[in-house]
Amino acid sequence: MAISSTGVGSGLDVQSIVAQLVAIEKQPLKQLQTKASAFQTQLSLYGKIKSQASALGDAGALLAGASGWNTQKSSSSNAAAVGVTAGTSAVTGALSVEVQQLARAQSTASVGLAASAAVGASGNLNIELGSWSADAIPVFSVGTSVAVAIDPADTVSAIASKINAAGAGVTATVMRDGANERLVLRSNSTGVEAGFRVNTPADPGLAVLGITNPSDGVGFVGQTAQDAKVKINGVAVVSGANKMVDVVPGVTLQLNQVTTAPAEITVENDLDVVQKNIQGFVDAYNALNLTLADATKYTPGTKTGGPLQGDATTLGLQNALRSMLGSTSAGSTFSYLSDVGIERQTDGSLKINATKLTSAQQDLPNLKTLFAANNSDPLTNGFGLKVRDFSRGLVSFDGSVSNKSTALQGAISRNTKDQERVTERASRVEVQLLKQYSALDAQMAQLNGLNSYVTAQLAQWNKSTG
Repeated sequence: MAISSTGVGSGLDVQSIVAQLVAIEKQPLKQLQTKASAFQTQLSLYGKIKSQASALGDAGALLAGASGWNTQKSSSSNAAAVGVTAGTSAVTGALSVEVQQLARAQSTASVGLAASAAVGASGNLNIELGSWSADAIPVFSVGTSVAVAIDPADTVSAIASKINAAGAGVTATVMRDGANERLVLRSNSTGVEAGFRVNTPADPGLAVLGITNPSDGVGFVGQTAQDAKVKINGVAVVSGANKMVDVVPGVTLQLNQVTTAPAEITVENDLDVVQKNIQGFVDAYNALNLTLADATKYTPGTKTGGPLQGDATTLGLQNALRSMLGSTSAGSTFSYLSDVGIERQTDGSLKINATKLTSAQQDLPNLKTLFAANNSDPLTNGFGLKVRDFSRGLVSFDGSVSNKSTALQGAISRNTKDQERVTERASRVEVQLLKQYSALDAQMAQLNGLNSYVTAQLAQWNKSTG
């Protein structure tokens, strides 16, 4: 029996009646769906709270450690001659730097050979790494040695490629001089300890290259290696490189030119970076504070509350944060955040008093201690440490924020199952009602047929007796 025919026998709008009865069965869905929407909103909010709490913890951790405070900046009165960079381990101070000599690499060149022509000679080009003495006729101290095999068909370019592939500690290039080419060798490093010697003992087969060494005196073509020589605050210092790292702890000097007057180097705390880190801490707290305030507020005009109004976990978190930021820290001459210009507003947010913070930055050690002091006591630790540990606790696997999120996910899951049960029951009721009304419709059709038959018989009887 087709469902679409239901009502033909009875004349009733069965589909409409069943639909209305099923709608009554589904009424609990509206309440469940409303709750589901509220749960989803709360879960989304707790995801945001977790993210913001994590960001606040990171901002606190930065101020709880050395990296948030060891922010040095440096300058040079003659940056063209002496550049300077300061690392986190650099201390405030001043240096006077005189550059007497720059470091340079040894180089040597062959005689000119016809461009792209084969050298026509064979043998091993021996390249020895070591150092030359400062004697009038320099003496070489051998370190390591590399032999490069040369074939008669090799061009100057081919020889340069072989040397570079051998990893001999020198770089070979080809310099074109009109119709001729020269093989130029240069040490990969500067300084007298990075010298080299070529073809010793001599290989007669490669005399065609005419490569000379510093010990050859007037026959040497190239430049000898030398160290950089500087005076730092009057103290003579020798360096094999023009980049002097940690000659003063945390300070790197880049020597570019010989000076005629000392370059004055200064290293000092970069207070702009410190202020930026503190501003980041305040901004992270304010973002979380605003989220919590909006989620728990009540608006009298509309008589509506935030998604988490009255939620014990959220209110507890809000109160704990505000209480912590209003507490004290031990170990510094500053006790409260307000002492250094981080002032709490009526809405619970923080605002920086620039004048007070600038003044506090002049006493950087105590300002740092206000945030970084580790007293092994969560009540008196520095504020960076307090906030870092508090935030980590919130977002940890078994922290209150994570637990709340887990509880909401469980509530959403149970709500979904409840909706499924209501829908399944409504479907069963619909099937049952359609079955009942179909049976009723069939019975009504039979009665209507009997009625028509009786009426016809009575009409016939009346005619026969008339």
